[in-house]
Amino acid sequence: MTQHVSPPRDSADKVPSAPRTPDWRSLMFRADVRTLSLLGVLAVLVLIGGVTKPDEFLDTRNLQLVLTQASVIGVVTVGMTFVITSGGIDLSVGAIVALASVWATTVATQEYGFGGILFTAVLVGVGCGLVNGLLIAYGGMVPFIATLAMLASARGLALQITDGRTQIVTVDSVLDLGERDAYVLGIPPLVLVFAFVTIVGWLVLNRTTFGRRTVAVGGNPEAARLAGIDVRRQRLYLYLLSGLCCGIAAFLLIILSGSGQNTNGNLYELDAIAAAIIGGTLLSGGRGTITGSVLGVLIFTTITNIFALNNLQSDVQQIAKGAIIVAAVLVQRRTASTT
Repeated sequence: MTQHVSPPRDSADKVPSAPRTPDWRSLMFRADVRTLSLLGVLAVLVLIGGVTKPDEFLDTRNLQLVLTQASVIGVVTVGMTFVITSGGIDLSVGAIVALASVWATTVATQEYGFGGILFTAVLVGVGCGLVNGLLIAYGGMVPFIATLAMLASARGLALQITDGRTQIVTVDSVLDLGERDAYVLGIPPLVLVFAFVTIVGWLVLNRTTFGRRTVAVGGNPEAARLAGIDVRRQRLYLYLLSGLCCGIAAFLLIILSGSGQNTNGNLYELDAIAAAIIGGTLLSGGRGTITGSVLGVLIFTTITNIFALNNLQSDVQQIAKGAIIVAAVLVQRRTASTT
């Protein structure tokens, strides 16, 4: 009787095990550590400001000023966080803010009062976002190129509208929002708008299907498409959202400065991208955090305020910001490699 002996199974015959997915508890832990780290950095900056210029920095008016200045770029950063999370980029946000602010402060627009200025600023922002979205999602253009073209076009149009001059706002209902009498429990209206946009942005990104689709598109566009997500439409919506945030920021800037200028929003794109990155949003897409982005904005705004109070040159300030950005990216890469 012949006995059949099964040949030994080597490693090639073994059924491969499914790849391990990151434990959600581990991801949450890393997110908490990142947030606590940013809060620690912010606390150190507040301590430095309090030690170097205690009377000026810790004054209530100065703290209100810091929050007010953070509000404008903060609203832009919320929109930028969504775009970067999806794997895109928007270099035109500063130029869109400038265009929206000057278009909303023309003499013809101001004749319609508060509503006319607000509506125009938002409409121009959304319109520019629509153009960006169509070029990128349906035109097949690379986001870097499409938004760079929008940057140049919007800046040029803003300069053409103003002819290089500052447009003064004469609508009292708009100017009154920048006065201390309009503060609610000591909080400037601009800060309240920023807080509202932040809360809505957090809820949309973390608690809605739209937010989950944004993360999916940024993580793996092809897998998202196979899962039934309309990737092109999602990208269009995201640039519309970015444009909406730019329009809101332009209106806040009009309140803050009482004017519209073609130089408004200068380098906002770099500040917004930097704040999102140091906050923990991956530049390659697939992960975003509104909380981290807001903390990033507060960190940069506090640095600017401390440098101004201590009469330090702006070039040193830019070097400090650059060092923070490099450190944040290196930390991100190290974290990604261990995931």
